[in-house]
Amino acid sequence: MMDDSFKLISTAVLANDWGKLTKYEFDLLHSDGVWRRQTREVYDRGNGATCLLYNPDRQTVLLTRQFRLPAFINGNVPSLVETPAGLLEGAAPEERMRAELMEETGFQVSNLSHLFDIYMSPGSVSEYLAFFYGTYTDGDRVGEGGGTLEEGEDIGVMEIDLDAALAMIDSGEIRDGKTVILLQHLALKLLRA
Repeated sequence: MMDDSFKLISTAVLANDWGKLTKYEFDLLHSDGVWRRQTREVYDRGNGATCLLYNPDRQTVLLTRQFRLPAFINGNVPSLVETPAGLLEGAAPEERMRAELMEETGFQVSNLSHLFDIYMSPGSVSEYLAFFYGTYTDGDRVGEGGGTLEEGEDIGVMEIDLDAALAMIDSGEIRDGKTVILLQHLALKLLRA
């Protein structure tokens, strides 16, 4: 964690439960040539993956709905509509994404395309997400979905018309960043086709 413009001074772990919260003190060389000391807290819970599944025949997408404590606390939002996602937990992104799709939606798809990796909140969270896209048919459904009870999940599976999902962004029904990115990416891809 060193380069020519960064000097780590100290670290202190503030919490280490569901994730790890670390306080960093460091010197940073600014563009004016002056070193300045800063203190920041970084939350680390590992990297993850997310995927938008699309049915081109029906022009529908598979999304999930679940309770998210931070969104509830910050805006009294009872649940978020999202693309399926999960932490990598040591697995390769595509492998983990396939497992999450099964757990959350009950769908087992044959082809996933890796699109890009994005830091979603780089000001305070170290996590990046690997973004995937895949297509599905009714025949790909092999389970119920809904998440895993051991992880406290109670996930609803939603099949939504793509145009309706895009309208849900405008209405504020979809507020999750990864979901907005993937829906807009698909809309641009279809527009260019």
